[in-house]
Amino acid sequence: MQRISSRNARFQVWQASLTNRTKRQRAGEFLVQGVRPISVAVDNGWPIRTIITDAARPLSRWAQDLLQKLPRVERVAMAPELLAELGEKDEAAPELLAVVGMPADDLARIPVGPDFLGVVFDRPSGPGNIGSIIRSADAFGANGVIITGHAADVYDPKAVRATTGSLFAVPTVRVPSHSEVLDWARTSEVVVVGTDEHGSTDVYDFDFTQPTLLLIGNETNGLSAAWKAAADHLVRIPITGSASSLNAANAATAVLYEISRQRSHSFKTG
Repeated sequence: MQRISSRNARFQVWQASLTNRTKRQRAGEFLVQGVRPISVAVDNGWPIRTIITDAARPLSRWAQDLLQKLPRVERVAMAPELLAELGEKDEAAPELLAVVGMPADDLARIPVGPDFLGVVFDRPSGPGNIGSIIRSADAFGANGVIITGHAADVYDPKAVRATTGSLFAVPTVRVPSHSEVLDWARTSEVVVVGTDEHGSTDVYDFDFTQPTLLLIGNETNGLSAAWKAAADHLVRIPITGSASSLNAANAATAVLYEISRQRSHSFKTG
């Protein structure tokens, strides 16, 4: 087991991965903390490259059990003050961190079947919103999430934390443009549904029991013109009060709940 007690080259690589997207992508790995996220990553077979533990304290039962599941994974014992930096904690260091490899950005990772539900988030600017939408997609039964265009990074620490582990349960793929997604979606009987405040149909009046690719637009500008043109339908969320709109994550959650409600009702009555 390697021990790290100074800001050596390896520590600096991990530290840079917290804030530098290019270096994170070049290394093909990112840092994960928390009992649930790490456990879900392991249970779903994500490639765990290294486990970093606190050199100054004994392992909990959970950590011991985790390491038993990963007998061939490298283990590094790190000075607590350095581990606190990697964990972005002002005070106590996390018990351990996992260095996790990034999967390929391949749409084939997302299964498409008769009950398909996919979510596209178009050009998101906030990593926290990406994480929140992935979490909602997981909660309401989506098969995958697709991030398109110039966007914040799925593997930004803020996005990873906001998913609370759902990143490791729902395939999430980054794709440069809408055309690649459409080529993939059109190989199956999938209806493409965009969300827009000027949509022609209220969300609860649309039939979401069919295989659906749901489009969520950028936090400020909504869906791009290309995505609007590509959508088979545009739906809106009726709102009241003084609010003019919902933010992207809240809108996605509202529509995903309605899809889940419709499908659950259809299953019970079918």
